[in-house]
Amino acid sequence: MTKKAVVVLSGGLDSTTCMGIAHARDYSLYALTFDYGQRHRIEVEHAKAVARHYGVVDHRVVEMGFLREIGGSALTDDALDVPTSGVGEDIPVTYVPGRNLLFLSIASSYAEVVGADAIFIGVNALDYSGYPDCRPAFIEKVEAAIAAGTKAGVEGHPTTIEAPLMHWTKAEIIRQGMELGVPYQLTTSCYQGEDEACGVCDSCRLRLKGFAEAGYEDPIPYATLRHS
Repeated sequence: MTKKAVVVLSGGLDSTTCMGIAHARDYSLYALTFDYGQRHRIEVEHAKAVARHYGVVDHRVVEMGFLREIGGSALTDDALDVPTSGVGEDIPVTYVPGRNLLFLSIASSYAEVVGADAIFIGVNALDYSGYPDCRPAFIEKVEAAIAAGTKAGVEGHPTTIEAPLMHWTKAEIIRQGMELGVPYQLTTSCYQGEDEACGVCDSCRLRLKGFAEAGYEDPIPYATLRHS
């Protein structure tokens, strides 16, 4: 029987690497992309390009504009500036409250409908911006909730959450992706949402640092290569 996986696909580096890993593990691929009014919603178009590259069985773009109405994040509220000072120890203003909880809830519904064995999500607890919904404890608890609250779960075959990047540095993620032929030229990571990445927001800084440490050149264009 063919294994099926739902991949939470943003169009960014990490989620596209997850798609490559799921593909390499011979899963039949289903993709979910969320349009939540994010400042960088250009990533939705990149996600579509990645989905086409991998020939997914089905790609759904889910509208979640209410997250923009709620606000509370620099990614959904134009009154808040995207930080360019580098990643610190505090949870940054780019954190979107409840985002991954909502994403995984919807992904679990979709997974149950299509009969998926696993949900892949590109959360990472090392080279990341300090978001609380990217930690192992969060993923473990959501997986337990899915097992307890779905028909598939109570019938003994719950959908698992696969977070293969959880404990990898950005450089390790990129090296793995390059080995798998992940199409990083189709991805975007910049929070500013322009045609060219800014090179200075937290996400760009982490990405550029990862490519440099991995020994590869980032294939996407940057407006500036100023980074620390």
